[in-house]
Amino acid sequence: MDYKDLANVIYPDVKPIEYYEEKYRVRELPQGAEVTRFAPSPTGFVHIGGLYQCIIDRALAKQTGGVFILRIEDTDQKRKIENGVEQIINALAKFDFIPDEGMISEKEEKGEYGPYKQSERKDIYHSYAKYLIEQGKAYPCFATPEEIEEIRKKQEAAGLRTGFYGVWAKYRNLPVDEAINRIKNGESFVIRLRSNGREDRKIKVKDSVRGHIEFPENDQDAVLIKADGLPVYHFAHVVDDHLMKTTIVVRGEEWISSTPLHVELFNAFGFKVPKYAQVPNILKEEDGKKRKISKRKDPEAAVDYYHEEGIPSDAVCEYLMNIINSSFEGWRRANPDKDISEFKLELSKMGVSGAVFDMVKLLDVSKNVIAKYSAKEVYDFVNAWAKEYDKELFEMLKDEEYALKVFGIERENSKKPRKDLAKWSDVKNSIIYMYERPKEYDFDKIPLTDAKKVIEEYLNIYDYNDDKQVWFNKIKDVAEKLGYAREVKEYKQNPEKWPGHVGDISTVIRVALTGRRNTPDMYEIMQVLGKEEVENRLRKIM
Repeated sequence: MDYKDLANVIYPDVKPIEYYEEKYRVRELPQGAEVTRFAPSPTGFVHIGGLYQCIIDRALAKQTGGVFILRIEDTDQKRKIENGVEQIINALAKFDFIPDEGMISEKEEKGEYGPYKQSERKDIYHSYAKYLIEQGKAYPCFATPEEIEEIRKKQEAAGLRTGFYGVWAKYRNLPVDEAINRIKNGESFVIRLRSNGREDRKIKVKDSVRGHIEFPENDQDAVLIKADGLPVYHFAHVVDDHLMKTTIVVRGEEWISSTPLHVELFNAFGFKVPKYAQVPNILKEEDGKKRKISKRKDPEAAVDYYHEEGIPSDAVCEYLMNIINSSFEGWRRANPDKDISEFKLELSKMGVSGAVFDMVKLLDVSKNVIAKYSAKEVYDFVNAWAKEYDKELFEMLKDEEYALKVFGIERENSKKPRKDLAKWSDVKNSIIYMYERPKEYDFDKIPLTDAKKVIEEYLNIYDYNDDKQVWFNKIKDVAEKLGYAREVKEYKQNPEKWPGHVGDISTVIRVALTGRRNTPDMYEIMQVLGKEEVENRLRKIM
């Protein structure tokens, strides 16, 4: 008996790999086009680190005329959750990430290189595992958990590396006929790689982020197919990325140490090794120390957090692109109105140490992003967010015509658009004074009696139809009549001459109207409130 007999006993009915090599032909794409894939597991929410990788994948594919694939790695059936694929697709769709190819719903896919769920590719993996067994490059291993634990203890006692390699790889050299008999007797087994690597030999791999990295060769007889017949990540990665013609694998830096194993597997099949871009993790600073941002500890680790807070997807993507390429910030300043897709991402300019996630910086980016939106865009975004997360705000915004005027204050016709909004969850507090009259007033250093005099004088000359210059000149007139400096600079030159300046007078009017000392442009606020409401609010002080 030989290896082919063994392979036929294990996988008697699978297709030869030539069938799949013919089926999944080389893609017809422009020269230099990158085929990328985002390959999450349906085990819970999408992590911010996943979105970070997704941005890289999509940018590389888009800027080269390539293909961006969404593949689902669901071979770990124990950790899989119900509707997990739908959760991933919906989370990405909120960031406008629609794959060119791959899963588009829990059960639907598009593209000619599927199935795009690993759990549906079992026959493919078995064909390729059978090929390796036929070549003597893989074998069935019958080691029980107890045997593996015994090997580990002996290695530790001898001060050796732990693992299944060399003389420690029990069942590696089991005679074929004995292996066949064990299989026929129903013994449980996994398929392992019969590694030809040696730890004292080195391989060099060029990483698109880190440059050349030198590793010891892989010498571990790693598990390729588990006892349940499904592949481990290492094996599925090699088979899937070969057949889907992936040109560059973007993944977290925690996979760097697995690269020698993956290179050995590609070589075992005679496949071309794709480029690797093993990107640094997103970190969180805590008590002066840096750690990987955590699903368990950090709410901002889940991409759903940004939707719940109402941080625009555009802002999150802009912030992450800042982390990916430091040159993006300068590009954005030089190209404030260009779409993010026009920025050329360069992996060689990516830092190799993890970037610390900075919520303050993200919110600052978000303010700049929101400042570019039209009043209608802000209304639509806020309305959609409020419908899901803030019913009171949703009810407030039912008068769309009025809401558009409110959101238009200091926005579309302003040389310096307002930058006071960082997230939709800020909106209600930001605009509440446009819907409710103030309940209390803080005129600060101006006594209430003086504030009433200001309001009385202003009401005598207020005219809703005044343009902005006339409106402000009237406030100056009130200041002058009550003994305040007409100009701020006059007050600063000789402060002891006056009790205050025109700015103090306008603050009294602002507080009387809004209950706040700081708001966007007061003239615009008064125009939106309307003549009757302005007069009613001012008279309330009297």
